[in-house]
Amino acid sequence: MASILHPSSLLSSSSSTTTTTTKPPVSPPFSRPQSTLSPPSKPLLTTLTATAIATTILTTSLPSLADSPSSFNIYYGTAASAANYGGYGGNSDKKASAEYIYDVPDGWKERLVSKVEKGTNGTDSEFYNPKKKSEKEYLTYLAGFRQLAPKDVILNNLALSDVNLQDLIANADGVTSEERKDENGQLYYDYEIDGVLGHSLISVTCANNKLYAHFVNAPAPEWKKDEGILRHVHQSFKTVG
Repeated sequence: MASILHPSSLLSSSSSTTTTTTKPPVSPPFSRPQSTLSPPSKPLLTTLTATAIATTILTTSLPSLADSPSSFNIYYGTAASAANYGGYGGNSDKKASAEYIYDVPDGWKERLVSKVEKGTNGTDSEFYNPKKKSEKEYLTYLAGFRQLAPKDVILNNLALSDVNLQDLIANADGVTSEERKDENGQLYYDYEIDGVLGHSLISVTCANNKLYAHFVNAPAPEWKKDEGILRHVHQSFKTVG
């Protein structure tokens, strides 16, 4: 504990004569000025936040385009009588003799079409999703057609040789159709069938004295999941040559 000094202790003797020395007033202790830290200004906070966001973006790995499920291969169809059909664009002869093309989602498998099947319903090519084989696209053609008939007539004629299409139309919640022309002025009919059994997109056109019909079919769950991919496939079909 600090001791309290009596005022008499402040007296000192320098000689035999006693003198009283008055101590000068004691100044109050020096107090260190307190430093106050003010919060950073808003511009500084904004700069720090922007820097943190940029660092996060640069250090976060972005998905590769190669991993995207929306990559496609171009199929070149010849619509010619042969035992086997199919193959991607690597075959230069097939590409040169192609009568139509369409995109195939990466990972889909080709189903080879027999001469018998070709002769009964005109199927020329077909690809399917190996995870769900009923999700598929295929093309049929018929010779001897120079121009398109009315839209409703065409759809009914297609259903005559396709039992699955008949069932889909019979149980459909809605069937829509429209006309469009490509950059060369060629006429196409586009049909969309929506029902409890699934969804179907159909594109029909005439060229080379033939009627070509491209189908994209999917059960309802797959349609909801892959609608964007399936619509792309549908829109990719066109005749060439």
